[in-house]
Amino acid sequence: MKKSIEIPVWEKVTITKEEAAAYSNIGINKLDELMKNPMCSFVIYIGKKRLIKRKQFEEFIEKNIEI
Repeated sequence: MKKSIEIPVWEKVTITKEEAAAYSNIGINKLDELMKNPMCSFVIYIGKKRLIKRKQFEEFIEKNIEI
């Protein structure tokens, strides 16, 4: 039986869009829209999987007054 390790979102380097939505209170559809932009600074691709670089995501939110 494999044990999963629980790491709090604020300690992770990358997070899923579902975690980012819960963490930031920004909807999944809005995050999808932001992540599709080629100039998005907080998305990282691992194969076909897209993850969010948490620190850059937090900086993005701090720098913008409207999303």
